[in-house]
Amino acid sequence: MSDRIRSGNRWLLGAGLALAFAGAAVAEEIVITDHENREIRLDAPASRIVTIPMPLASGVIALSGGADRLVGLNPLSLTAIREGILGKIFPDAVNISDAVTGTDFVPNVEALAAVNPDLVVQWAGRGPEIVDPIVNAGLNTLLIKYGTEELTRQYMTMVATAIGKPERIAELVDWSDVVQHDIEAKVASIPQDERPNVLYLGRSLSDITAAGDTGSYSSWYIALTGGRNAAAELDGTSSINREQIAQWDPEVILLNSFEPNLDVNWVYDDPILSLTKAAQQHRVYKMPLGGYRWDPPSQESPLTWMWLAELLHPELFDYDLRAEMTKAYKTLYNYQLTEADIDGIIWTAQQGDSLGYDQFAAQ
Repeated sequence: MSDRIRSGNRWLLGAGLALAFAGAAVAEEIVITDHENREIRLDAPASRIVTIPMPLASGVIALSGGADRLVGLNPLSLTAIREGILGKIFPDAVNISDAVTGTDFVPNVEALAAVNPDLVVQWAGRGPEIVDPIVNAGLNTLLIKYGTEELTRQYMTMVATAIGKPERIAELVDWSDVVQHDIEAKVASIPQDERPNVLYLGRSLSDITAAGDTGSYSSWYIALTGGRNAAAELDGTSSINREQIAQWDPEVILLNSFEPNLDVNWVYDDPILSLTKAAQQHRVYKMPLGGYRWDPPSQESPLTWMWLAELLHPELFDYDLRAEMTKAYKTLYNYQLTEADIDGIIWTAQQGDSLGYDQFAAQ
C-alpha cells in the first residue's frame, strides 16, 4: 500500500475520532472540517443534501442506502443516473432536481432555496464565484477537492459523517485497500518496458482530450494496473488531435463513458487511429458506466481497477469480475445484479471483438 494512501487512512481515523469526541461533547451535533479547512456544524444528520460535484450524487446514494436524502444535483449527475443502472435501482432518483446548478458548477440560488437543503456540497479551490452565492444565502456548504483516491476517501468520509452513517465508509475503504494492495503486489515485478502504453481519452466526439501524469486519476490507475500513460508528457488535461495519438501509437486505448454515442468503432473506422497498435491488436475499450462512470474516482473504483488489470495483464489476474460486481452492488446499493445488468454496465455489446473481453462473458 502506498505511503499516500496510508496517510489518507490516518486522516480518516483522525477525522473519525475527532467527530466522535465532538458528538460526545455536544449531543447530536456533527462537526466536519472540509477541504478548505472550514468547519461545518450540523445539529443533526443531514436529511436533505445537494451535490454539485458530479460523482458525489451516486456517492450519497451509496452511503445512505437510497436516494431519499438527495434533493438536488448537477445535470451531468442526473444524466449518469438516467443512462446508467442507478435509475433502475432507485427510480425516484431520475426525478431529483438538477436546476440547482449549471454544468459549469455555478449555483442557482433560487433553486437551491426551493429544495431547502441541510447541506450543499460544492467544489473547493475553483474560485469564490461558485461558493460565495451559496454561503451568502445562509446555506451550510461543504467544500471538497477531487481527483485522487486519497481525496475521494476523505470527502466520502465527510459525507458519511454528515448523514449520520460514519460506519459505512470503513467498509468501503477496507474493500479499496484489499483490491489496491492485491494489484500493486502482482504488478510490482513487471519491468517498465513491459508495461503497455495506455491512452485514456476523456473526450472523443466534441473534442479529443487526454491528461498527463500530474494530477490525473486515469494516469494513476493506469500505473496501478501495470500500464504507462501514453500521454504522460502533457501538462494537465489538453486537447489533442489524431496525429498526436498516431505519434504516441498507444498499445491500449480507453474511451470515456461520458459520451453515450461513443464506441470502439470510433477508433477502428478512423483512417488514422485504425493504424495504431491498439486498433491493430483490438485493444480498444469503452470505460464502463455503473452506479457512476468508472473513469473518475467513485465508490465503485475498485471494480475499475480489477477490470483494467484483467485487460492489461490477463496472465497475472484471475478476478471473476461478474462475481465481484455482484458482491459490490449488494454492498453498495443492496441490489442483486442480473447478467443483463452486468452486460449493460461493462458495455459488452459496444466492445466489439476487443481482445480479452470474452473473459467477462456470462458463463
